[in-house]
Amino acid sequence: MEASHWLPVVFICLMGLALFIYAILDGYDLGVGILLPLKEDKQQQRDIMIASIGPFWDANETWLVLAVGILLIAFPDAYNFILAELYIPATLMLLGIILRGVAFDFRTKATTGHRPLWDRSFKFGSLLMALSQGYMLGQYVMGFQHDTGSVIFSIISALCVTAAYAFVGGGWLVMKTQGELQITAARLTRIAAWLTALGIFLVSAVNPLVSENVSDRWFTFPQFFVLFPIPLLCAGLFIYVDRYLAHFPHANDFACWSPFSSAVTIFFLSFQGLAYSFYPYVIPGKLDIWQAASSEESLMFIFYGVIVVVPFILLYTAFSYRVFWGKARKLEYY
Repeated sequence: MEASHWLPVVFICLMGLALFIYAILDGYDLGVGILLPLKEDKQQQRDIMIASIGPFWDANETWLVLAVGILLIAFPDAYNFILAELYIPATLMLLGIILRGVAFDFRTKATTGHRPLWDRSFKFGSLLMALSQGYMLGQYVMGFQHDTGSVIFSIISALCVTAAYAFVGGGWLVMKTQGELQITAARLTRIAAWLTALGIFLVSAVNPLVSENVSDRWFTFPQFFVLFPIPLLCAGLFIYVDRYLAHFPHANDFACWSPFSSAVTIFFLSFQGLAYSFYPYVIPGKLDIWQAASSEESLMFIFYGVIVVVPFILLYTAFSYRVFWGKARKLEYY
């Protein structure tokens, strides 16, 4: 097989992997920011919530940089098209990243009276990022159409992706905290889980309606029987999370990790569904991975770099989570 054929497949898989890991890792810390309480008497809870993501949140965004870098270098035509279509939400997302970074660093050293201001800024930045990413996902599913129906769907997608981040972020807090904060997180996670389920249902229902290709892939035989377990498993996980959290807390913190791991599994299954629906197109119905790919020489050059860099990022990520595993404590700087 010629390199010009398999290299684009390798890079689209790497980009998909980077986006999936980003959605999980930065997803939960965005979710924690979204769930930050704003009441004055909740400062201690906010401190613990921020502490639970403190060692990880900045490095989590590495995966977004990697995904965008692969898109830019390996699929420049697709990068140009997507950036032109999504310039405004992409700009808003970058503003959210900047606001979160500034707020996180300033809140740790601010006087007690100013800390709530930076907490609100961190929450707003998290919401801005989540809503922007959700809108971009909606536009991607709708084929970058800008008619009224597509815009409405993209707005709904923005709200549902925000709920999905709150879902995985709440699951993270259930796993990493204890006491009153953990109980509050369990209640909010349960609400966010059903909003996430609604979002997945809407995307799954609209996708085949706007794309005949997607409809044929999911609803023809025998593919239908092979793929049908995916929505069934997602539904089962949502029901499990709801039942687990409905009777929370459990003795000895039993299976406190299960809401988070269930959210990760649901994200994985959803990514698999999207990948199956659109492959091999990088721009749905317009541009496939071979049409959008850089020259074979360019792809081969960056391929050698990727096979060195990506394992190091994975090892560092695994090591950092191993070192800082356990229940969160207040994050302090002296």
